[in-house]
Amino acid sequence: MDVIPAIDILDGHCVRLYQGDYQQSEIFGDDPVEVAQQWYSQGAKYLHVVDLNGAREGEPKNLKIIEAIARSIPIHVQVGGGLRDRNSILAVLGTGVSRVILGTVAVEKPQLVADICAEFPEQILVGIDARDGKVATRGWLETSEVVATELAKRMTNIGVAGIIYTDIYRDGTMQGANLEALAHLATNINVPVIASGGISSISDLLGVMSLEPLGVTGAILGKSIYTGSIDLKQAIRAVGNGRWQDVPPELGTAIA
Repeated sequence: MDVIPAIDILDGHCVRLYQGDYQQSEIFGDDPVEVAQQWYSQGAKYLHVVDLNGAREGEPKNLKIIEAIARSIPIHVQVGGGLRDRNSILAVLGTGVSRVILGTVAVEKPQLVADICAEFPEQILVGIDARDGKVATRGWLETSEVVATELAKRMTNIGVAGIIYTDIYRDGTMQGANLEALAHLATNINVPVIASGGISSISDLLGVMSLEPLGVTGAILGKSIYTGSIDLKQAIRAVGNGRWQDVPPELGTAIA
């Protein structure tokens, strides 16, 4: 399973939000490029970047930073936030990132998603951010009546490369991932699912890894690696081993 560090950019800073609330943001770095290089140096092979200004305002706002990140490290970078029209999607793909993440348009403009998937196969992910099983849109500021699992099915049918699932009530809370919701989603679609939100320990991470046979292939780590509750190197090592009994002895207390 892939362990994917997250970088959320707000006003040029690397931040973490609490349950998607822009009023509850905490700065963890003044230079997102340096943070990206830090995670790369610790063994990350993938990076998850969110333009929070873009998500709130409806168009990319941190393209220069995103491009600097993509050009500075030789790993896969996936980017979301404010990608609600073709020009915005092309602009982010033009920065050199591997994949883009579409959110609001999956609900509001599904034909655009289908067209972009056909044009850029394997480069389009859809982020489904849910409150009580319903899809939130526009930077988590609005909640639709669309059921997360039903949206995932529709997006799978039009060719997305994967789904990133975030339980908003778990995001930034360090309370663990919503394994039940992840399992339900993964068993209803046939593309990879990446888990996001709430993972706070190696035990949480291995809980997500237990869903790998269902199709959960990755886990995004945010606040946990910034506060030090998870050491990224150890997390990558633990998941890379792939079996509980192979987890390094020093992680035993975290798993017990």
